[in-house]
Amino acid sequence: MSSEPNRAGVYIKLALVAVIWGATFIAGRIVSAQMSAPVAALGRFLIATVTLVVLLLIQEHGLPRLSVRQWMFFTLLGAIGVAAYTLCFMYGLQTVTASRGSLIIALVPAATLLGGALFLHEPLTRQRMLGVALALVGVAVELGGGNPLKLFTGPVGSGEVALFGCVIAWSAYTLLGKRVMGDGMSPLAATTCAALPGTAVLFVACAVTGDLAIPHATWQAWLSLAFMGVLGTAIAYIWFFDGVKVIGPARTAVFVNLVPVVAITLGVLLLGEKLALSMVAGGALVVSGVWIINRAPAGPRAHVPVHTG
Repeated sequence: MSSEPNRAGVYIKLALVAVIWGATFIAGRIVSAQMSAPVAALGRFLIATVTLVVLLLIQEHGLPRLSVRQWMFFTLLGAIGVAAYTLCFMYGLQTVTASRGSLIIALVPAATLLGGALFLHEPLTRQRMLGVALALVGVAVELGGGNPLKLFTGPVGSGEVALFGCVIAWSAYTLLGKRVMGDGMSPLAATTCAALPGTAVLFVACAVTGDLAIPHATWQAWLSLAFMGVLGTAIAYIWFFDGVKVIGPARTAVFVNLVPVVAITLGVLLLGEKLALSMVAGGALVVSGVWIINRAPAGPRAHVPVHTG
């Protein structure tokens, strides 16, 4: 009897995670209009890192003891999954709408699956290959305005390129992060250990670009930045892994399919973004592809973390 309320609570948390990650695209558009990408990225992870450290102190009473080699590994994770991902995310949302951006980022599960097959020799079933193909076609339909062949005849914008960089960065971070999870470290501890050096890398990026001054921004931009840091980065990650622990990775990952739906809906309602037929068709293909990937039978060590915001 006691497990049912627990499971019900997890499902509620996962639904909220999808809403939060969808809303990060709206918040990112607001922030990117008033702050440079390096400053926005640094601000987001300064807030997130402080939140993670506080939570780690409360729940696990401090950072785990790590060797120099382990810290070097976490520095690599932070450079890829924190610095590179967040910089690409903020650069991309400077020119790409929240709706389009969410559909591109929705390729993360497909890219992670391909990366695992190519570099870690993980099994790739026909069903999952079909899911990857559908997701790729869906993004091509959306970016090509209904005609995927346009991608071969015209240039792709720099914002779209940056968001594809997000897909590559988070997929690499996910695959590297499997090693940490295999060592028995908690998701909260692993995320905090990667966030600390990743935030330091973002600080260096700001110093190099001369963007260390506090930007003049509206309260809406600061509130959006805090939302991305506290909820979109720290809390949502912990809730997502609560789902992995209680109902398993496959069922948890299905909730990722809701993120583009939330982002597109909020983009239309809050930012006045246009909802084109090609976006609906492409989004349906992307969501269907990711759903097929998540429903496919899992191979050994199937758990990989998925992040879309």
